Amino acid sequence: MTSKYFMPTRVVAGRDCIVQNSDLFRPLGKKALIVTGAHSAKNNGSEKDVKTALDSVGISYLVFDKVMSNPSVACAYEGAGIARSNDVDFIIAIGGGSPMDAGKAIALLAAQEIEEEDLFSGKYDSKVLPMAFVPTTAGTGAEVTQYSILTNDRKQTKTSISFDLLFPSIAFLDAKYMEHLSIETTINTAVDALSHAVEGMMSVRASVISNALAAESIRMIMCCVPEILDWRSVKNAVLDANTREQLLQASFLAGTVIAQTGTTAVHAMGYSLTYFKDVDHGRANGLLLGEFMRFTAKQQPELIGRIIEIMNLQDVDQFINVMDILLGEKETISPEDIRYYSSLAIQTRNIGNCVVTPVQEDLQKIYEASFL
Repeated sequence: MTSKYFMPTRVVAGRDCIVQNSDLFRPLGKKALIVTGAHSAKNNGSEKDVKTALDSVGISYLVFDKVMSNPSVACAYEGAGIARSNDVDFIIAIGGGSPMDAGKAIALLAAQEIEEEDLFSGKYDSKVLPMAFVPTTAGTGAEVTQYSILTNDRKQTKTSISFDLLFPSIAFLDAKYMEHLSIETTINTAVDALSHAVEGMMSVRASVISNALAAESIRMIMCCVPEILDWRSVKNAVLDANTREQLLQASFLAGTVIAQTGTTAVHAMGYSLTYFKDVDHGRANGLLLGEFMRFTAKQQPELIGRIIEIMNLQDVDQFINVMDILLGEKETISPEDIRYYSSLAIQTRNIGNCVVTPVQEDLQKIYEASFL
């Protein structure tokens, strides 16, 4: 089978890497649009560092800080309109997955006219604004992928734009921006990264390279789990800076994995939990991942056995127990919800990406085993 590996994003990592490498912004243009949320980038110092770096090399900028959690199509078009009307040369996205997803869509829509009904068609011109990304959570890996995932109200789910030109030009990885993340956000984002790595290994597009990256990401995240659990049990404790760095590197590795492999039914099923129940994306993946692994193991026992071995666990049951401890009490999902969510998930492209392809009845059983 033919396999491919393509990763055009330059990655710079380390404390204060943005200010120390400000010259890397120069080739991107003379005017930037900073895409972010309303508060976190200001509070954690990342926006300040970006502005300091841009000032030092004489690049002007304006800020679009209206990105919400799970950004909408309307948000992307609004940001793109601002970019065009202000003659912006490039995009800088700062934040978790939401600002980075929005940033990619804005970069695409600012460079070419795309009608809303054609946004997810995959039929685009070869034009996009250059991008520099600064992740401030350790989970999404969007700084090194070609995907922009937006809330799609027409289909009542989240839908991905996939386009190779959406790879950012540069990613700056600095774990200091994550020092004060809450325990809930830390867990949800770490589980998101873990899901990316595990799903990458359960993809029909997995390769020797992607599996090597996925295995290291899984190992790094699982090594952090005991400390995360200890941190949660101690009031006012702070997660060790080295652990933050390890989680960020693991998230980056998992991002490089899904850039090659895509994601599986776990993401397709999780999107309904996010859309209808407002369940955090990473948490939604974690609630479903174990039972999907059990489903896959029926036909691919060696593959799932290898993943469990990398985790340093005994079996899928033990992994599900770890997820239950990390994620806590589950949301309530009715049988009617499950039937409807399954009907939505089975229509997605993710289903054909699974090394063991589920049918709608399989999805229902996975939901049931996960929640009922």
